[in-house]
Amino acid sequence: MSDHESIAIIDSGVGGLTVAKEVMRQLPGESILYFGDNARCPYGSRTSEEIRAYSFQMIEFVSKFPIKALVIACNTATAVVLEEARRRLPLPVIGVIEPGARAAIGVTKTNRIGVIGTETTIRTKAYEQAVKRLRPDSCVVGLACPAFVPLVETHCQHSEEAQKEVERTLEPLQGLELDTLILGCTHYPLLAPLIQKAVGSGVALISSAEETAREVSRLLGDVTNGLARGKERPADPPIHCFYTSGNALSFQRIAEEWLGFPVQVESRSLEKLYQS
Repeated sequence: MSDHESIAIIDSGVGGLTVAKEVMRQLPGESILYFGDNARCPYGSRTSEEIRAYSFQMIEFVSKFPIKALVIACNTATAVVLEEARRRLPLPVIGVIEPGARAAIGVTKTNRIGVIGTETTIRTKAYEQAVKRLRPDSCVVGLACPAFVPLVETHCQHSEEAQKEVERTLEPLQGLELDTLILGCTHYPLLAPLIQKAVGSGVALISSAEETAREVSRLLGDVTNGLARGKERPADPPIHCFYTSGNALSFQRIAEEWLGFPVQVESRSLEKLYQS
């Protein structure tokens, strides 16, 4: 591995762009290789076997490129395959659940923490377990929000209908006296203004993106790895590459809006590449 290799980021769709943006902010010298499996998104309602198969197809794809770290930016995939991926790959593998739990613990004042995520993420209780490892006396309440990812993937997050759907979905959290809410899916920060309006200004929203990027920086800067290019932009600028299994133009539109600069996106069908 060398410091000129890319940081690979994989996700079920566009949600991992929230992590990519934060990695770019904290480590502006690093190149990003991103793959979003938009064609098979969302992962949250799929079986663990499907999630595992799809995740390792993405991992196999990005592993064909020169990479020095892998970020599994999908909370659902993190819950299912993180430990296996760490055993199988000879490079740092970072998930988004532990960083999100750490960030929530650092913010909460009452230890009453909510988690919203996909059906699989909530069912596995991955966030609840991660939070309680750090602070056993915490009260953690999970709520599955299966409608949220499709709102983002179809670029409907700015609509009035989206606000109504968010308010309806989050109604069970009303009256629980939560002071912190973990956005347990990397798509959800793209709905953050709607979510904040629904839960009220007194609830702190936690995205795992910032803490995940900090973890990437720490691992790459560790003396045993020495792979980070530093926080200053090098003479040769980073090269960011974006791939999707879905519609490239749709992905590009959302990516450019969120990242704030033009991107080129290539469409690759993992199902065709890995029919065997």
